Amino acid sequence: MARLMCIATHHKGGTVWIKRVVRALSHAIDVPWIGLWSDRQLAKVPEEGRAFLCNWNGRFPRAIWDRSDVAFLHLVRDPRDILLSGCGYHLSAPVKGEKFLHQPRADLGGATYQEHLNALADPAERLLFEMENKHAETLAEMRAWPWGDPRATELRYEALMADRDGTLFGRALTALGLKGAELAAGLKAFWDNSLFGGLSRAEARTGRLESHIASAGRLQRWRRELPRAVGEIYADRFGADLIALGYEKDTSWVETLPVPPAAA
Repeated sequence: MARLMCIATHHKGGTVWIKRVVRALSHAIDVPWIGLWSDRQLAKVPEEGRAFLCNWNGRFPRAIWDRSDVAFLHLVRDPRDILLSGCGYHLSAPVKGEKFLHQPRADLGGATYQEHLNALADPAERLLFEMENKHAETLAEMRAWPWGDPRATELRYEALMADRDGTLFGRALTALGLKGAELAAGLKAFWDNSLFGGLSRAEARTGRLESHIASAGRLQRWRRELPRAVGEIYADRFGADLIALGYEKDTSWVETLPVPPAAA
């Protein structure tokens, strides 16, 4: 059984969901969770006892990967839906947790990421800006994950959203070493914090949670919301990444995208 249970997500790829699950599970079974954002937090890793080590950008320090007492859970999402979700969220996301949106940038003439995004009136231009900025960074992190490591359980957001009975998530928790009452606590935390479970009612999604999941977790938004002109650029820029991540076999998906009607 792994002593250190490492959980990784990516920006706008189910992070808020998994973070809430981990917090609830940590409290229920009295195992601490530690945010491990860089080498600076390595001193917080306990020398004895179990802990959840979390990173919401899909990156763990090399020192963690070199250990023999670790197991990993890694969640990814269709990057095209991450693009749409991120672009919408970044228009109004607060400073807390998203400082990068509110820092003046020399390459934007002193404007912040959020200010520049809001100044773009054309939705397609907003998507293109998002694509070449935060989205490119997030996709690079997804590709940089050490795929194929036998200690890692790989999950897809899309499959997890269909996991109504918790079978898939339960297997992932089992791979981390949880069983019996602890496994049951993990499944309860998963259900309580899922959009098809405890958060199925809109009134249950308040505060920052509401803004984080404004689309209610809809899947394959890109099929309806990604303009073909943007999709063509995306396929040229990131088509190979979609294939490498297993979301596509080629770039023919672009032909299925909606074409906005011509202006009168």
